[in-house]
Amino acid sequence: MKIAVIGLGKAGLPIASVIANSNSGFEVVGVDIDERKCEDINGGKNPIPEEIGLDELIKRHGGKDLIATTRYEDAKECEVFIIIVPLFTDENNNPDYRIIESAFRNVGRVLKKGDLVVLETSVPPKTTEERARKWLEEESGLALGEFYLAYSPERIMTGFSISRLEKFPKVVGGVNKESGQKAFETYQKFIPNLHLVSSARVAEFIKIVEGCYRDVNIGLANELFKIADELDVNFYEAREYANHEYCHIHLPSTGVGGHCIPVYPWFLVNDMEKRDKFDYAKLLRTSREINDEMVEYWAEKIVLELECMKINRPLNERKICVKGISFREGVKELYHSRNLALAKLLMERGLDVYVYDELYSSEEVGEMGLRWIMPEDADLVFDCFGLKMERRGGK
Repeated sequence: MKIAVIGLGKAGLPIASVIANSNSGFEVVGVDIDERKCEDINGGKNPIPEEIGLDELIKRHGGKDLIATTRYEDAKECEVFIIIVPLFTDENNNPDYRIIESAFRNVGRVLKKGDLVVLETSVPPKTTEERARKWLEEESGLALGEFYLAYSPERIMTGFSISRLEKFPKVVGGVNKESGQKAFETYQKFIPNLHLVSSARVAEFIKIVEGCYRDVNIGLANELFKIADELDVNFYEAREYANHEYCHIHLPSTGVGGHCIPVYPWFLVNDMEKRDKFDYAKLLRTSREINDEMVEYWAEKIVLELECMKINRPLNERKICVKGISFREGVKELYHSRNLALAKLLMERGLDVYVYDELYSSEEVGEMGLRWIMPEDADLVFDCFGLKMERRGGK
């Protein structure tokens, strides 16, 4: 069997590699718009070096069982198409489907009777059964029933994607019963912990509510952290003994970043508000607002700390180092980074702000319009991942 994976990013390349590495004898065609990335993969070079275990798989299968290409025509002999391309949102947090639509329409042009198409990108419920089906039918001239269509959300964690695919529970659901069964039988050959759910819509909802759960609980942790600070209570000590089998208080943060958690709740919030069901998603909206407002909270704390320092220089000449600008520690990615937003907010307030992140060079930092500094050369260091400030005294 030949399987095409459309999109060889941080989610697509790991699953393409896992499929190629399975014992089922699959040939994998990976399609991506990045020609340089395709060349690297075919040469056995891993374009995502921070992904644990991916180096070995790319060296073993790149250019052999896994062929990367920019041409959809090279995948026309495939029987299964897994689509895992980005879904971005606009300034109003509404999904921008253009990339996904383009991928589906391109697949539709090479789709044959009996082929299976599975969407893995996290999307609002009903996307697969309505939008994806329409795009495929329009381009292929086939009707559902002549091809199979299902949804199976990626449930990975950047940096640990290979182990997640091998161990973490994965779900799959079809637009109809036959599609769900076909997808389940196919995925079983390379996903050990797989569960068939009743529909693609249920599978879509499963992924979204996971993100909502995390966002709400991080929002709760952030709110409790602020309250504890106001009451002069050690939040971390309280959290240690509050957590048990029936209680799990998450860790506070500068907010929530990345492609997932800060995005998914808006799918449900916006849908409910369009239906005039504003009271159905109040908690989800409030959690989003609490988490996004954490940069304001930390900016105020940093200014207060600066004011308390005994430095014979004006406030706006005291060097601040924001340590850690990626959205998550150890992941070289800035999408929705609240740490980066914090640095920019402090700059907007006229403060002398610099950044440091071991994942980024001084040149890369400069290209972002920021200034790089070693933490020991700053007057005040704010560790975004440790949520602590340290007075250095500067030089």
